[in-house]
Amino acid sequence: MNHEDENELFQRLEADMTTPTTTPGTGADTGSGSGAEVVDLDKARTARAESAPEPTDAEPTEPDPTAIVMVDGPAPAGPGYLGRLMGARRRDLLPAWLRSRAELRTAARWAAGHYGHLAGYHMLRSPYYAGRLAFQSPRGAARFVGGSMRWVSDREGEPVRLAAVRREDAAEYLKLSRQRDGRVRLRTLAGVLAMFTGLGAALAIYVLAPGWLQALSVGAVVMALGSAGTRADAPVVTRAVELPNAPKLTSDIVLRALGALGIPAINQAQGKGRDGFQFTAPITRDGPGWRAEGNLPYGVTVTDVIERRDKLASGLRRPLGCVWPEAVPEEHTGRLVLWVGDQDMSTARKPVWPLLKGGSVDLFKPVAFGTDQRGRWVEITLMYIAAVIGAIPRMGKTFLLRLLLLIGALDVRAELHTYDLKGTGDLDPVGERVSHRHRAGDDDEDIEYALADLRELRKELRRRAKMIRSLPRDICPESKVTSALADKPKLGLHPIVIGVDECQVWFEHPKHGAEFEEICTDLVKRGPATGIVLLLATQRPDAKALPTGISANASARFCLKVMGQLENDMVLGTSSYKRGIRATMFSWKDKGIHYFVGEGSDARIVSSVYVDAPTAETIGQRARTLREAAGTLSGHALGEEFDADTGPGYDLLADILAVVPAAEPKTWSETVVARLADLRPDVYGGWEPEGLAAALKPYGIATIQVGRRVDGKVVNRRGIDRSHLTTAIAERDGKRDAG
Repeated sequence: MNHEDENELFQRLEADMTTPTTTPGTGADTGSGSGAEVVDLDKARTARAESAPEPTDAEPTEPDPTAIVMVDGPAPAGPGYLGRLMGARRRDLLPAWLRSRAELRTAARWAAGHYGHLAGYHMLRSPYYAGRLAFQSPRGAARFVGGSMRWVSDREGEPVRLAAVRREDAAEYLKLSRQRDGRVRLRTLAGVLAMFTGLGAALAIYVLAPGWLQALSVGAVVMALGSAGTRADAPVVTRAVELPNAPKLTSDIVLRALGALGIPAINQAQGKGRDGFQFTAPITRDGPGWRAEGNLPYGVTVTDVIERRDKLASGLRRPLGCVWPEAVPEEHTGRLVLWVGDQDMSTARKPVWPLLKGGSVDLFKPVAFGTDQRGRWVEITLMYIAAVIGAIPRMGKTFLLRLLLLIGALDVRAELHTYDLKGTGDLDPVGERVSHRHRAGDDDEDIEYALADLRELRKELRRRAKMIRSLPRDICPESKVTSALADKPKLGLHPIVIGVDECQVWFEHPKHGAEFEEICTDLVKRGPATGIVLLLATQRPDAKALPTGISANASARFCLKVMGQLENDMVLGTSSYKRGIRATMFSWKDKGIHYFVGEGSDARIVSSVYVDAPTAETIGQRARTLREAAGTLSGHALGEEFDADTGPGYDLLADILAVVPAAEPKTWSETVVARLADLRPDVYGGWEPEGLAAALKPYGIATIQVGRRVDGKVVNRRGIDRSHLTTAIAERDGKRDAG
């Protein structure tokens, strides 16, 4: 729009504002002239509202389509500034490694070793450095003299003067020449003064200084000239430590990587000029890596990022084993913590395991068994837990189980029962040297051996429960085994650690699978309080190989790489996959790296200590030596034979049929347990109706309501149907014959 159009527009507006107008029907002048009337808009709206007719039922008021409808209520009176301050989360004053005495010792030990290595490395090579610099000093002297001469003669301005000559610009050349002449005179004077000052200082040192100062001065000059004569491609001083080539993590790199994931919400935000990620804290150094934390866009979860971990690593230009996106359990599902390590977690150098060369263990106290991404020790307390280890083959499952058994073996009070159902002898370093009961293989005699041992352990579980119940409260205040009680051999409450590799062989056995499941479920539920620890490892973590009653009650879970959501949740717990705890993200080279759930904390990524077979043999022998000195070696480790036939070989279903005749098709559970106690007091003594129901559940038999007439009244109680038992026995025997 030009200026003439603007003037015309303003003239029209001014004319409209000054021209009086008349209201139709009244003749009143409403213009801006002398007869104008000022209308109070508030009074006019009030009068119009009062004169409006009231709506009636016959004439409903039509809603005004132009009216604004408020969908948000009035702003709630939330907490004020002080209230928000009181609810704010305070960041730690000191970093984690300063708050932990163990980590502080580790950091101090590392710093001392690092700088001690630097000092020793360069001190050992110092004669070579001195000789190399002395050899290079003539070249350095020539460079110094030549550089000084070029400086005095103003050689750096020569290209500019030559350019003026090429342009034939006489005025500019004369100006540059006068400038050069003045600069050369000044620099010549400075050079002459410096030369005479240097010669005077050298003469004074030669005449007045002692011999050691003369030697030091000459050496310093020679070293300085040698340093000046060093070529760029041949440095004298070499690196004592090769630093990892890991770039610093910046916000631009993080945003670039997130934008490469192909998540629509992030791409749309970045396409509109926004970041697509809100940093909630500065990117900081966290151990041997960088830590970034922030909020993802609305509707984007950490799980979406974890699913694209390989693309995230590509966007960061880092190896896959360096990139670890994690959720923040106490925050919303869009809060992302991204830790990017300097080195691949699977190949990074780990600290030395404290138990590798010596030491013993108290199973009632935490023991280090692995490190997290940041190289910090992760501890586990083996007592009061039942553990499940799941993974696909060749990912380190058996090595992890053997590591936990070695920890148990280093407590001289612990009684170990080890079963290698794979039959390759991976558990022999523990079993042959320390274990009270040990077997490798899945033959019939191996299964019978293990079943008899488990039956004995169930009897031991009941004995311990009675013993704990009989102890005074001042000795056993929490109704569970403690380290002090385990130190008293007369009570027989020492720790018992049971380790089973490829446990699915037990639970899928056609004949004894139900009994294995029943006993192991009982040990998982009641064993930890009585000092019995059950460690189960399997490469098929599904409902059949790992019964729900066991997986749901295991308090410690170790999940190495698995292939799907079902296996992930069977080991780590229901909905773990949806919450972003995904062992499916581990790569094939992440051997020994797993998600660990236990010790009262959320899932953590842990790299277990690598103990190969020869090292395991050494630790196993050390554990045996400790036990021999303490006099606690027993059972298989001493060469004692365990006859499986001496176990309480019984068949629960057959025993029930023996005490419930065919004339009683339905019988109360309390009647059945009473008759079973009379039949086998050592086995069924103390059973209750609830225990009978739990024992029958693995066989697929449920108790039912059974009604009886007592004193003329019908009384309903839980009981069994005899036909269900006969059907279960027929199906079991049929499977056994087919097998």
